[in-house]
Formats: sequence, structure tokens, C-alpha cells
Amino acid sequence: MSRLLLNCDIGESFGSWTMGLDAEVMPFIDCANVACGFHAGDPSIMRKTVSMALSHGVKIGAHPAYQDLVGFGRRSMAYSAQELQDILHYQIGALDGICKAQGGGVSYVKPHGAMYNDMMANPAQLRAVIQAVAAYDSSLPLMLMATRDNSAAQQMGDEYGVTLWFEAFADRAYDSAGKLVSRQLPGAVHHDPEKIIEQALTIARGDNLTASDGSALRLHANTLCVHGDNASSVVAVQGIREALNQQDAQ
Repeated sequence: MSRLLLNCDIGESFGSWTMGLDAEVMPFIDCANVACGFHAGDPSIMRKTVSMALSHGVKIGAHPAYQDLVGFGRRSMAYSAQELQDILHYQIGALDGICKAQGGGVSYVKPHGAMYNDMMANPAQLRAVIQAVAAYDSSLPLMLMATRDNSAAQQMGDEYGVTLWFEAFADRAYDSAGKLVSRQLPGAVHHDPEKIIEQALTIARGDNLTASDGSALRLHANTLCVHGDNASSVVAVQGIREALNQQDAQ
């Protein structure tokens, strides 16, 4: 079994408003996707989250988004390629500065919400994101969604010398193309921790998932996205961590 890095969206509180169980989930993950202030987070939250990640030896990733605090970065917005690169550099640089002040640094980039979905649907936008990462620091991996065929994205990453980390989801259903089933459809999100753990292990082994149309789907993933926004999700993350550790020990 290939070892999957567990990543989780972290630091999405804002001011006195709290979101997520960051302290509870941090001990079980490998990578913390830290909000950079545009969809969630603020300088103090970023500092506290970075400190927590460093104390647990967790990799820190920039989690940039469209400038949409009210919509939590989940609404598509019209940006030119240059504007998109500008807001990426602004957010990555802000988090990187907070990391450096504590002896750390940003280790990778994972776009958030609508920016993430739009770059997966629009090759021109994906190119702009890859160019932005390459211009900031080409040694930073870019996290994006694993699908049935990652070859076009991989070719683009190779063109700019940017390492791509392909990401899968343990708690989501997939269609036959390897894309996530819309949350508006029944069965799109798995809530049973045992089912979530089973899907995580299936992906880690490189075995086939069953797509929404019943077809076999194999995802080649480097990292697995997990969630820590409620008690049951933290239980699932802990279960995934323990199951992966057991497999690694065999």
C-alpha cells in the first residue's frame, strides 16, 4: 500500500467566530491547508494555526481562495489570469511570512472552494494557478483533484516544473469520470465512519472504487482529504490514521 498523506482544511475561524475542531484533528493529519484570509482566517488565526501545526510536525500548506469572505470562497468570481496570480501571491506570501516568523514555511499550495473547482474545469485557469506557484516558488507542490485521467494536468505541471499532488476524498462519491458527485444529489457525501475508512483504504491500495454509475474507477492519489468540522469526522480521521498505520506496519 502506498502511504497517503492526510490533508485537512484548517484555520477557517475568523475573529470570535469558530469553525472546525482544529486542535482535535491536528494530531492525526500530515498536511494542514491553512486559510489565508480571503475566504476565512485572519492574521491571529493564521498565527495560532501555524503554531499548532509546527508543534505536531504537520506540513503547512497555503489554502488560497477568491476574495469572498461572505460566501466562504464557494462562489465563482471573474478574475483575469493576472489578477488570479496576484491574489495567489498575496495569500501565499502572507501565510509564508507568518510561518517564517515562527521558524517554519509554506510547504505546498491547495486552492480552496470555487477556485479549486474552477481550475479543475478550466484548463486556462489551471495554467494560471500553476504559473503563479511556479513564479512564487517552483519547489512548492500544487494539490489538485485526482480524476480518472490526470495526464493533461500532469503535462502542464511538467511544463512549468511544478510537482503535482493528486488528491482524493474518502467521504465523497465519484462519477465515472472520477469527478465528485454534486452535493445536491443523494449519496454524494458519506457519513458512516466505517464506509469512509473503507474508501480511504481502497484508494491507498490502488484498488477500484465503484463510481455512481456502477463502473470501476481507479484513482492514482498522493494525498487524501479528510475533514475535522464535527465530532464524527474527527472519529473518521482517527480511524483512517490508525488503519493506514496498521497497513504500513505490515
